[in-house]
Amino acid sequence: QVQLVESGGGLVQAGDSLRLSCAASGRTFNTYAMGWFRQTPGKEREFVAAISRSGGMPYYAGSVKGRFTISRDNAKNTVYLQMSSLKAEDTALYYCAASTRLRYSSTIYSYTLLREYDYWGQGTQVTVSS
Repeated sequence: QVQLVESGGGLVQAGDSLRLSCAASGRTFNTYAMGWFRQTPGKEREFVAAISRSGGMPYYAGSVKGRFTISRDNAKNTVYLQMSSLKAEDTALYYCAASTRLRYSSTIYSYTLLREYDYWGQGTQVTVSS
């Protein structure tokens, strides 16, 4: 089992940048594909970005592509989400998640599915003022 702890959220202005971090416990971090999701009140949790076990294959939702960058440092058991050119509509509670099932051969669509992830953090709030 792995525990995930997000950090780095906060209140920023539109156009600003922010970097979220997600630290994972345990010694097998490089066996998990990692994802970032976000949720606003009254809406379903939605996919933001994901990265394969080795870090070689990042995937993004269309709404954040070109503005957000996901990366991981397996030596530090940490996955990051660098967010730039933030917009008011990026305001949400951001969650990181770990998957034991997603592999290099998994489809891109699979990486976007909540059900493919086994472990979730508690979330970190990002608020973008316009």
